[in-house]
Amino acid sequence: MAREIKFRAWDGEKIHPDVIRTLSYCLIAEDITVEQYTGLKDKNGVDIYENDIIEISDTSYGDSDKHYGVVEYSEYAELVFGNILLSRVYKAIKVIGNIHENPELLEE
Repeated sequence: MAREIKFRAWDGEKIHPDVIRTLSYCLIAEDITVEQYTGLKDKNGVDIYENDIIEISDTSYGDSDKHYGVVEYSEYAELVFGNILLSRVYKAIKVIGNIHENPELLEE
């Protein structure tokens, strides 16, 4: 199965899902933030993108607390949430927002 490559774009006002998929030429824009789909879906089937704010409620290590953070790539191109590899816990992840539309979620 081929890896699905998708992007979404943030123009400072709203998220445009799949806007890049429709382009057949190089896009150069200074006012647009482009975020890549991770190839993972959360426990509800929602696509997980870079800069999504997620909730992890993984009890497999005896931890019943919920943890919150931002999805990003590490220098080794691994998808991480803090020091947790998302590919190992994606079934316990719930996307609750993103850094553009829901910055208040990061204040807690």
